[in-house]
Amino acid sequence: MPKRTVASRPALLSLILLAVSLCSFTALCVLQRAPMADLLVYRAEGAAASHGGDLYGFTVTEWRLPATYPPFAAILFVPATWLPVPALKAAFLAGNALLLAGLVILSARLAARPLPLPLLCTCAALALWLEPVFQTLLFGQVNLAVACLVLWDLTRPPGARAKGLALGLATGVKLTPAVFVVHLFLRGRKREAATAVTGFAATALLGFLLLPAASADFWSRRLYETGRVGKAWIVDNQSLRGLVARALGDPAPGLAWALPAALVAVIVLLLAARACQESHGILLAACAALLVCPISWSHHWVWCVPLLAVLLAEGRTLTAGLVALVFTARTMWLVPHEGALDLELPWWQELLAAPYPILALGLSGACANMISRCPIHSTEQTGKQACPSRSFRSAGR
Repeated sequence: MPKRTVASRPALLSLILLAVSLCSFTALCVLQRAPMADLLVYRAEGAAASHGGDLYGFTVTEWRLPATYPPFAAILFVPATWLPVPALKAAFLAGNALLLAGLVILSARLAARPLPLPLLCTCAALALWLEPVFQTLLFGQVNLAVACLVLWDLTRPPGARAKGLALGLATGVKLTPAVFVVHLFLRGRKREAATAVTGFAATALLGFLLLPAASADFWSRRLYETGRVGKAWIVDNQSLRGLVARALGDPAPGLAWALPAALVAVIVLLLAARACQESHGILLAACAALLVCPISWSHHWVWCVPLLAVLLAEGRTLTAGLVALVFTARTMWLVPHEGALDLELPWWQELLAAPYPILALGLSGACANMISRCPIHSTEQTGKQACPSRSFRSAGR
């Protein structure tokens, strides 16, 4: 009996930590009357899809936010109209908390490390306060769902049935996961890439069948209107475009952003293709997606969770600590960012305003150095890793 009590103490403490973390966040949301603005946009998208409204013509909330996702996403959001707003907010908060636990589990699988329940609860409790995760829950966003879908598919055992399909479906909701399809192709996993493309095509076809006018509008016009998503130069945008726009003091940097972004995309994806460990390749592909996307809001960077898991699993404790500090310090919110002040920052504040892309570029450079010292072998279509490392199949044991 004493041994059982001692053994159960870490589990009890981890559960208490998780409960305190969730209750604190919930209390903060209630006290701040968190509007969960993005959730209200999703609800409006579902209403437009179910009632035949103009999907890309409305704006909601005091910030006049429009719909920006493909029509397939609006179809998925229809159930959001079945609940009153307070109940919907509570459901989304609980759902995102569960998805965070799922992302922690998948991150451990990516890192090929076992994850006992006490450690799962502790990691989830702490990860909740990483800025991208915190903001995702605060806005009622779908970032955790998309990341879980992509990571679950990419970490399935080689040759798993319909591997790549979930990635294609995720791309149909939010287009940025398409970068992972390119990654699969470059890794020589053409069958998985083809399956992902097929899944994505199915989402677009379903959109045309159920919402033909909205689909024609989105794919012919709205897709290219990046201004609909928001102002690309504000500190909220942690992509290369935001960094360049603020550094130059130009809200529309044009080729000054597009050319470096294209170069970064090519280099980072090639590094991902040559990575010795599959986990490194996946994380590099995630960096490429977040860096080159015209707008990567800070809450899109929930990939910091698997990044931290891999760093800790490899014994890179100092690097993991620095990464955790970057994703909790919230330095972009410390600089002046009211009105157009984002475009008038001194050089030292530019660094504080773009912590995530600077970190991603630095880590990509470090990976390039590691890859240059690693023997390269061709990756077979079966999904075997280029260099000896623990496989995803063994990670679940």
